[in-house]
Amino acid sequence: MKKFLRSLFWLAAIVGALVLLSPVVTNRFTQQQATPDSTQQSSSRHSRRANGSGTGIPVLSAPVLTRDVPVYIDGVGSGRAWNSVLVRSQVDGVMLKLFFNEGQMVKAGDMLAKIDPSLYQAQYDQVVAKKGQDEATLANAKLDLQRYQGLATTNAVTKQQLDTQRATVAQNEALVQYDTAAIASARTTLNYTDIRSPIDGRTGLRNVDAGNLVHASDTSGIVTVAQIQPIAIIFTVPQQQLERINTAIAHGAGDLLVEALDNSGTSVIDTGVLSVVNNTIDQTTGTVQLKARFPNKDLQIWPGAFINVRLRVETLKQALVVPASALQRGPTGSFVYLLQDDKAVVRPITVGQQDDQQAVVTAGLAAGDHVVTSGFARLTNGAQVNAAEDPSISASDPALHQITAMPPRGHQGRSSIPRVSGESTSPSASSAIAGSAPEETAASTAPTAIQGKPKSATQ
Repeated sequence: MKKFLRSLFWLAAIVGALVLLSPVVTNRFTQQQATPDSTQQSSSRHSRRANGSGTGIPVLSAPVLTRDVPVYIDGVGSGRAWNSVLVRSQVDGVMLKLFFNEGQMVKAGDMLAKIDPSLYQAQYDQVVAKKGQDEATLANAKLDLQRYQGLATTNAVTKQQLDTQRATVAQNEALVQYDTAAIASARTTLNYTDIRSPIDGRTGLRNVDAGNLVHASDTSGIVTVAQIQPIAIIFTVPQQQLERINTAIAHGAGDLLVEALDNSGTSVIDTGVLSVVNNTIDQTTGTVQLKARFPNKDLQIWPGAFINVRLRVETLKQALVVPASALQRGPTGSFVYLLQDDKAVVRPITVGQQDDQQAVVTAGLAAGDHVVTSGFARLTNGAQVNAAEDPSISASDPALHQITAMPPRGHQGRSSIPRVSGESTSPSASSAIAGSAPEETAASTAPTAIQGKPKSATQ
């Protein structure tokens, strides 16, 4: 019994020792397993600090470019046929045949329709026969006059008889002349039965079918022929732009170019020239009408269609251009975030011409500068940034080569500073520019070296 109790005692002692030592062993093992992961995480944090990634605000940027920039004035107009003719019959009669299809292109002189010529052919034949009769009478009168002249030398006829015969000859000559004119009139009337196109153009819907009786007094006509190659666009611009247009006409080397745009207003469908500036300003709308001529080779402009147009009035030589998305508005005017030493610095600028895509900067920037175009939400003046090139803006983008002239102040049709959707001007940047002095703006026109170039978008 004592031996059994002794064995039980030692078993309990061994179990208790194992229970007491198990937490120590487990903790030691856990520390050994965690050490490599902790070392790896510490090394990763050290590597990120060394590379500088993850410490700056991510932004997109674009360079300040120098190029010739055309300046346009926008307008909205409608297409109008360069010439339009309502073809009508000039004589009464039954329509025998139509020689055109609706919507067909025709040339000047092409036969369009035929009126029954029977009546007019008979009238023509009558006057021709009448002329033959009068010519025979005239010939006989001339022979009698010769006889009278011979008898007069022997005093066989009186002088009165001779004069009467001379008058008869003159009367018959006048009748022949009258018949000649009557023949010409009858021939013209007969030709009117052949209805021809007076111009090159496109036929519309016909207003009469073959077999109907038509009259010269019909106002509906037979068909309308519209000349749409070339075609005209009548558009309006604010009267405040008239001085600029007249100046461009006076100093331009040639005709002012006008571009017709598609419905989206982004693609040019045809290019023409300014033809006429109207001599009257509409007092109700304060606009002036202009007329432009377009070749319309592809028939993309149609009479009556509303068309967006833009008139080129000048070209800015070697202008500094920035994307419109880079522009910000502060209490004292426009500014941009200029990249310097991997920092975004508030730079006041002076904006010249501008549209929804780009703007011409006349003061505050230099060619080669880089400006922030996206990521303004957390920006402050002097903030550390991690910049990448804006993939949506390409230096070779044709859209950067042109700009739309803004209307004079007080007559703007759109916001003067377009904003990027989903972003707003940084409040801290607004307060920073509010304290900028005019001297700082003037000084900022000097070229600024970019110490830290934007990183690649793939980094």
